Amino acid sequence: MSNKEIKNSQADIEAVSSDELSDRRAFFKKAALSVGALAGTSLLANEAAKGDDPFIMHHVKWGQKLGDPVTKNRYGVPSAYEHNVLRRNTRLLASGNFQASIAVTPIHESMGIITPNGLFFSRSHGGVAHVDPNEYRLMIHGLLEKPIVLTLDQLKKYPSVTRTHFIECPANGGQEWRGPQFNSLQFAKGFMSCAEWTGVYLKDILKDLGVKPEAKWILAEGSDNSEMGRTIPMDKVMDDAMIVYGQNGEALRPEQGYPVRILLPGWEGNLCVKWLKRIKLSDEPFYAKEETSKYTALKPSGKAIQHFYANEVNSTVTSPSPEIPWKDLKKGELVEIEGLAWSGMGTITGVDISFDGGNSYVAANLKGLVLPKCWTRWSYTYKYEGKRIVLASRAMDDAGYIQPTIDQETLVTGIEAVYHRNGIETWEVLKDGTVNHIQLRSTLKRDENGNVVIDKEA
Repeated sequence: MSNKEIKNSQADIEAVSSDELSDRRAFFKKAALSVGALAGTSLLANEAAKGDDPFIMHHVKWGQKLGDPVTKNRYGVPSAYEHNVLRRNTRLLASGNFQASIAVTPIHESMGIITPNGLFFSRSHGGVAHVDPNEYRLMIHGLLEKPIVLTLDQLKKYPSVTRTHFIECPANGGQEWRGPQFNSLQFAKGFMSCAEWTGVYLKDILKDLGVKPEAKWILAEGSDNSEMGRTIPMDKVMDDAMIVYGQNGEALRPEQGYPVRILLPGWEGNLCVKWLKRIKLSDEPFYAKEETSKYTALKPSGKAIQHFYANEVNSTVTSPSPEIPWKDLKKGELVEIEGLAWSGMGTITGVDISFDGGNSYVAANLKGLVLPKCWTRWSYTYKYEGKRIVLASRAMDDAGYIQPTIDQETLVTGIEAVYHRNGIETWEVLKDGTVNHIQLRSTLKRDENGNVVIDKEA
């Protein structure tokens, strides 16, 4: 190519670039007028249509060089710009160290109903065990005709099943038992996550082994340092209990019980024993430590609730929330309020939302898949009025349950119980969009029989 041809080529490029820049400016001037006309009734923001935005008007820096080779990360990792989306922990929720503690899920950052494996909440009682799958064994014995010991490969020979379910620590929401302790959705409701699980139905294995008629309970025991053990009734075992080895399309992570855990859809996470090593069938409960000294609920009468399993119907507003305040909203603009609902009793059938702390409610919309014992997304399009609102949601399920207020719940379970707290959660959204975690409480009194009852609603 001659020097003259090179100069002509460069001139052509510069001319095209100049024309392209002019076209972009013209386009965004028109777009700004159109979006500005719609701003009062649209979810669009006209700030994004400014014709002088350098990230629109000029080539971005990452588009002017080669990117990383496909061989850089053999196992994919999140963008460096998502560094703040993490599980979090606090010493307030640790038993002297972080081996017996919990790392909670950033549910305010969650999208859809599936929690990525790297963000799935993690609870352990003796630290995360690292099990060699080649040395893994599962003993199944007790009231059986044919006791057995299975290797991981032998376990995987049974017909597999894949189901989507949430797991929720029974202490989820326990941080609100006497009042909000954290101005944070992650620490208030992040003791749960939802995933697609792959494994085998426990009933399929037991049918092969021959369950004796007197078997009414099983003990599920883990191989970690705490040797976590929990009693499970046979009704649940022969319904939908699973032994799982897969999560979201890959093997369980170590903090989720690799290589094998038990999954009891809808029931409290403590029952879903990780690093599962033993299942024993019996005619009576085993009264393990975690179902006697722990994971019970002290009632106002002084008696404790024991062997209560399913997580009750529940919901939360994820946006806005303390971590996701409203910003740069103008009066009259539309904004999407979004949240999650779930029930260990069945399938979510509806969610109501209140803007006045529960004095009145309107129906929200359920979004996407609605599955049993699974997270359900919901949303409501709200016209921003530039004033303080008190935001709350309540869910209902196909078992007929409606999420109670905190006072309704407390009258039954008392104030000493930190487990299975599903009272309605409340956000105060200030004029400037700041979100605070608050509680609205009713006036209580005693009736003629001495029972505490609600005198005046919050």
